[in-house]
Amino acid sequence: MAVNKRLNKKFDKIKAMEEAGKGGGKTMNRSLRKLLKNKLALLGMVIFVIIILASLLAPLLTSYDPLGVNMESVLQPPSAEHILGTDKIGRDIFSRVLYGGRISILVGLGSALGAAAIGVILGAYAGYKGGVIDRTILRISEIFMSFPQIVLVLLLVTILGQSLRNLLIIFIATGWGSVYRMTRARMLSIREEEYVQALKAFGLSDVIVCYKHMLPNAIGPILVNITLSTAMFILEEASLSFLGLGVPLEIATWGNILNAAQDQTVLLRNWWIWLPVGIVISLFVMSVNFMGDGLRDSADPTQQG
Repeated sequence: MAVNKRLNKKFDKIKAMEEAGKGGGKTMNRSLRKLLKNKLALLGMVIFVIIILASLLAPLLTSYDPLGVNMESVLQPPSAEHILGTDKIGRDIFSRVLYGGRISILVGLGSALGAAAIGVILGAYAGYKGGVIDRTILRISEIFMSFPQIVLVLLLVTILGQSLRNLLIIFIATGWGSVYRMTRARMLSIREEEYVQALKAFGLSDVIVCYKHMLPNAIGPILVNITLSTAMFILEEASLSFLGLGVPLEIATWGNILNAAQDQTVLLRNWWIWLPVGIVISLFVMSVNFMGDGLRDSADPTQQG
């Protein structure tokens, strides 16, 4: 009896610590140290922060209006006056790249994070609990994923109308299914692990077991999915802009800037219109991928040192 009482006290203490959020600090510190040792991840963070800050501080870095038309400065190559030259109607390319980054990053990263938040929350709990909840959400995700995403996006844009807010809502609504299924699959596998059964035996709540102990072990593939989704949404915004269904043309975005390269003359003779923004898009997507790989490696418990 005395032994059982001591064991019960220990179990109660462990349970109280877990519910209070204690006991995970060492793992978090180890993951952070490993992330900071990843040179590519650090390089990605630097590039990511530079592009974000440049977009946010655009008014301090350029005095030109990204929508300002100047027919006296049409198709000027890079110069001291216009660092990256001007486009067909005299708009400064450098200012358009900076201001356009605000919208494109908001569309790409915001949509990816929004879709991931919905997919992870639903997928983690449905995969852990199973039953009617799991089957219902799974069927809903299959409905969204049964159509090619670009076709579904085009249909919804036509129905809801062309605006930045509608585009974000549509991307999130059509993009959560893949994250949900990935998270669900990982949770179905993890819930059979012995440590999960032990946590249940301690009497911890389903929310703590699911989101605190199981989800971190499934986060690696999810982070990679977010990075890929960010690139996909940026490219989809450019594709929709090409068709005249994306962000309205009067708003500067990276996609709208690239659309000027449809003209073969511009593509061959006026490289400064499309090359700089193409490089910026490539660097941004590459930086997000580097960060995602670094976070995946540092969060993967099988690679913890």
